[in-house]
Formats: sequence, C-alpha cells, structure tokens
Amino acid sequence: MDWNGNKESINREFEFGNFREAIAFVNKVADAAELNDHHPDILIHAYRKVTISLTTHDQGKVTLKDVKLAEIIDEIYDLGRER
Repeated sequence: MDWNGNKESINREFEFGNFREAIAFVNKVADAAELNDHHPDILIHAYRKVTISLTTHDQGKVTLKDVKLAEIIDEIYDLGRER
C-alpha cells in the first residue's frame, strides 16, 4: 500500500492522464464508500490528481475500516490502470 499518514489519518495521492479519468475514479471510490458505509475526504486538484484521506471520524483515528477501504481504493486504481 502506498498510503502515508499517522494514527489519525492515512492519505494517498493518485494521478491520472486527464480530468475525466480522475472523475471516473472518484465516482468509483464514492460507490465503494457507500457500499462500505465509510466515507473518505476526497480532493481533486491540478485537474488530474486525486488525494484521498481516510480516518474513522467517530474514533478519531485510523481503524480497520480505513485499511479495508484503502485496499478497495487501491484495487479500483489498479484495475483502471490495466486498461
């Protein structure tokens, strides 16, 4: 996993070829977040970069929910890169 952070949150930046690819990724992450009832902070910047931050807000720290969603997000990213 290429996630960075500390006990309070983990973060990762993803880079895409263009804005549409970045938005498509964000939409897939949003679907996964809804299915897992765990919602990350998402920042789209420099038109083709997406930074995602995960924390379990009610715990005030990183929990297994964050690690699980990070793994799912990594899978979404990897599947998109294989195309």
